[in-house]
Amino acid sequence: MSKTYTYIATATMGLESIVAKEIQALGYDTEVENGKVMFEGPIEAMIEANLWLRTSDRVKLVIGKFHTDTFDDLFEQTKALPWEEFIPVYGEFPVDGRSVKSTLFSISDCQRIVKKAIVERLKQTYNQDWFQEEGPQFKIEVALLKDEATLTIDTSGEGLHKRGYRYLHSMAPLKETLAAALIKLTNWRYDQVLVDPFCGSGTIPIEAALMQRTLRQVFTEILHPNSGHGYQSKRGVRHERRRKKRSMIETSIFMVLIKILKWLNLVRTMRSWLTSRRSGSHDQPLISFQRSTGEGCSS
Repeated sequence: MSKTYTYIATATMGLESIVAKEIQALGYDTEVENGKVMFEGPIEAMIEANLWLRTSDRVKLVIGKFHTDTFDDLFEQTKALPWEEFIPVYGEFPVDGRSVKSTLFSISDCQRIVKKAIVERLKQTYNQDWFQEEGPQFKIEVALLKDEATLTIDTSGEGLHKRGYRYLHSMAPLKETLAAALIKLTNWRYDQVLVDPFCGSGTIPIEAALMQRTLRQVFTEILHPNSGHGYQSKRGVRHERRRKKRSMIETSIFMVLIKILKWLNLVRTMRSWLTSRRSGSHDQPLISFQRSTGEGCSS
């Protein structure tokens, strides 16, 4: 039987229930707290969560949770955790931290103590005194809340809101996870048309399209495992890369054409105004405003 781990899926405040429903749809029980959803499962649960959650920001693996109010106690309990099961000898393990309403309020000292405790643990396991930390990164976080310490490893790397399709950024793009949550709050179904008249950079329609397409991919993989559209097909992967590249080029060309049309419209407006000026209508402004005189109004 595979070992069970505890995970934390972080969520935007107010959207915890949506993240919980996504995790429950994967087949895991959840426990909702402020800004996070906790669930348990095998190591495959971590992979599934990182692949399929559309509204969570990160998925963290809980290494340990304990009460502490002194630096010595923090050191000893951190050192007692099985860090060698997750961090290889060549791994890089930076430590981040935060403290809320706790006796140990100095975040930098907490980070230093946790880092030292992990190093001492790994020294005993790997029988060496120095670690180069040149390999993959295992970002560790020590979170203190009312003297309860939670030590986690970030399994997502970059935030899950970074889908990989946003090469060009608008002035104020909507966060992808928030856009996905807004879609899930509506009654929209995958077989319906979704219209967003104020789409801006198109985050909501793009997220809806990704939801629809991902669902179709899953059904294709289940119903036709040898069709060449599954994750095991190298030909399918190459085809998908070419399709994404082609789509990106088409999107860029479309954006350039829109800008050209806007400039042409501006030039046409300027030319019309200059023509009217030459014809003698000198009092006609480029942009006119109509002021209400109030005549004919009765009090």
